Amino acid sequence: MADGDTAELATAAKRYWSADGYLPGGVIREVDYAKASRGLDASLAGIKIVDCDTHTTEAPDLFTSRAPAKYKGRVPEVRRVNGTDFWFCGDRNFGSLGGNVIGADNNKLLGRLAFPKLEEAHPGGHLTKERLQAMDDMGIWAQICYQNSGVTQAGSLMSLGDPELALTIIKIYNDAGIERQIASGQRLFTLAHLPLWDKAELIAEARRCIDLDVKGFVLPDTPERLGLPSFLNDYWTPLLEMCAATGTPINFHLNAAIDPNTLTWQGFQFEQTLSVVATMFSIGNAATMGNWMVSGRLDQFPKLKIGLIESGMGWVPFAVEALEHQFDEMLPKMSKVLTRRPWQYFRDHFFVTYWFEKVGPKLLLETIGVDNVLFETDFPHPTSLYPGVQEHLVETLGGYDYEIRKKVLQTNATRLYNLPF
Repeated sequence: MADGDTAELATAAKRYWSADGYLPGGVIREVDYAKASRGLDASLAGIKIVDCDTHTTEAPDLFTSRAPAKYKGRVPEVRRVNGTDFWFCGDRNFGSLGGNVIGADNNKLLGRLAFPKLEEAHPGGHLTKERLQAMDDMGIWAQICYQNSGVTQAGSLMSLGDPELALTIIKIYNDAGIERQIASGQRLFTLAHLPLWDKAELIAEARRCIDLDVKGFVLPDTPERLGLPSFLNDYWTPLLEMCAATGTPINFHLNAAIDPNTLTWQGFQFEQTLSVVATMFSIGNAATMGNWMVSGRLDQFPKLKIGLIESGMGWVPFAVEALEHQFDEMLPKMSKVLTRRPWQYFRDHFFVTYWFEKVGPKLLLETIGVDNVLFETDFPHPTSLYPGVQEHLVETLGGYDYEIRKKVLQTNATRLYNLPF
């Protein structure tokens, strides 16, 4: 990788959560926590709700407390700069601790990305006991957890120019996730990151994680942006083979390949830009889905499972219908390679998540497929469905029979992630 590419990756890591999101301002939404924390609604009794998109804030001592002696002083650590907590690796600023808008007092910060200091945020962001209590209060049984900062992103680690150190950081993160899974009583499932830059280490770490009972992997939607081969390349074939054979899903969180900031008007204030950007990131999952459908890879790996996370669901019928049309109009030469139609590919391979939507779950669930939709809250991020989780579920799924509600809230997730309940 060229020096310019390395510098760009480091800068991207620092921008992972825009500094504007920590400036003074925003509005505190007062939360009646007693009213919002009554646990599972009676109409959902017996369902172990799986929240399929949440974020675990990496604890400040996550890496320093676990680093081998040779890497003491070189692994990521948290430093406070001008009143805001940032991750540093050596002298490199790798950006903030991520999105934490649920306050330690259970109120919610609007119009910003996070409280600038970790102690201002809900302790359940990074502490297991407090997280489980918050889940019980919301009526959530289990959560699929993603990273909150950019410190374990492949681009960040590749910019270090030290593959061995980068691999050590990845392994520390994955090991901590497994420990959390066990300590939580199999309720918190952290998806693993992989050393994407080294094919041999990539496969070795994937195998190690599967053997340790990791429930899935997080991948970039377009690895070319990291200077890596496309998913069309055989570089990825051993990983895809392993995932298909073991039933381990690959997951794409948002669509990080697009830059929605280029789509917003100049002159917007931060909150205006953020509103459009957040929406377009989710809709960008249509491109991720389309790439896999036209690639031929799903015909090579008919058992591969793909999670499109923090995606929403309402865009799915339009996107799949558009691809149905394009298969007829644009892909005649691939008719022998692509053995199924887009709706078949979707139902055989893809899972999407909904949270704030009402139209999608109320009117489109059976069109999209009751076996392909998951639920999420995005806790503790700015768009999180907090508070009022149970009220929203009753409103959006209350018109369906119990078995469909259970599929969306539990069974589909246990099937995708091979959960032990």
